[in-house]
Formats: sequence, C-alpha cells, structure tokens
Amino acid sequence: MKNNTLQDGDRVEVYRNLHKNCFSIRKNGRVVDYRYDDEMLTLVDVKFAVQPAGRAKVLREQKKNVHAFIRGTVSFETPVAYQELVSYNPYKADTFVVTFGGLQNPIYKARRVTLSYGKVWANQ
Repeated sequence: MKNNTLQDGDRVEVYRNLHKNCFSIRKNGRVVDYRYDDEMLTLVDVKFAVQPAGRAKVLREQKKNVHAFIRGTVSFETPVAYQELVSYNPYKADTFVVTFGGLQNPIYKARRVTLSYGKVWANQ
C-alpha cells in the first residue's frame, strides 16, 4: 500500500497491526502506509491514547481490538541516539508505559518517538 502519501509534517495515528506484524499508519482516519521491522518512522509532538471502552472490551471478551494509538507529526529528521522503551499491554495497564531500569511508569506524551523493529522508543 506504500503510495508515498506520507509527508514530513503530516499528523498521523499509528497502531501495532498484529495480523500483518507491522505498524499501520492512519492519516485522516484511513490507513495510508505500513512500517515493517526493517523500516523506521519518527514522530514528534506525540500523544499516547488508549480508548477506555476498547480496552474494556478486550478485557471482557479476551480478544484484542484496535483501541490504542500513538498520535503525532511525521518527521523525516534523524532520530536521536538515546530513547526509552515504550509498550502497551491492555491486560497489565490502562496506559502506555515507559520502561527504565526495570520500572514501568505511565507515559502520555513525548517530544519524539521512533518506531523501529516492532518497538516504540521515546524521548520525553
């Protein structure tokens, strides 16, 4: 689906696509691109969003659905060297969490996020 629709400065939503094993990128409510493990995407001015009703449905039905997003602005600048690992597991927390030194703390926003090799890395 790569049709070069992503441009520097675009506002997007990104979520982990478990069926395709990649990140799906939505712009204006429509999936416009994917990022697979060997590809990178950097976002700036990022907010981490979890829809409570979607998470409740996951917990109730024990079946995953798309309800958590990373919202930000596409940036084609080179990512910075040091970032912290961010993850989300609806069965363990109701927010995205940042892991540092074995501890996990909620994260709601970040200056910069890099999506690479199936992982999310953030600068707060």
